[in-house]
Amino acid sequence: GRAAAALAVVLLAAPIMGAQTTPARDTPRFFGTWRLVSETQTGMMIYDSLGNMAAQVMPNRVRRKYAAAQPTPDEAKDAITGYLAYFGTYSVDEQAHIITHHRKGNINPGQVGDDVVRAYVFESNDRLVLTPAGSTNTIVWERAR
Repeated sequence: GRAAAALAVVLLAAPIMGAQTTPARDTPRFFGTWRLVSETQTGMMIYDSLGNMAAQVMPNRVRRKYAAAQPTPDEAKDAITGYLAYFGTYSVDEQAHIITHHRKGNINPGQVGDDVVRAYVFESNDRLVLTPAGSTNTIVWERAR
């Protein structure tokens, strides 16, 4: 009786104790769609469970519509100025709290193949703060609902 009861307590406690000693994994916390929190820009970033990501950010300002099917050079410059868009894969260093975006495609041809390195902090499950490497400027994202 007592031995069986003691064994039951140990077996029931084991998963709880194991959960306390195993740190929560950060990588799955990225999965989903995030919206940029900013007064001056609008943006969306998506991470999937297969390691793919995409980001788009545009300035909150009036951008002229194209007068014809193809933009004039001035219309094209106005549309692209301040617009950020890229996609690729990502990797997470959970010990260092660093996420790296490996850009495969980019609206800026000179940045194709570049890595974007960000320190990350989850302020909550629905709030992610990224800080570019070597910077103190934070980029705040909230989970899209």
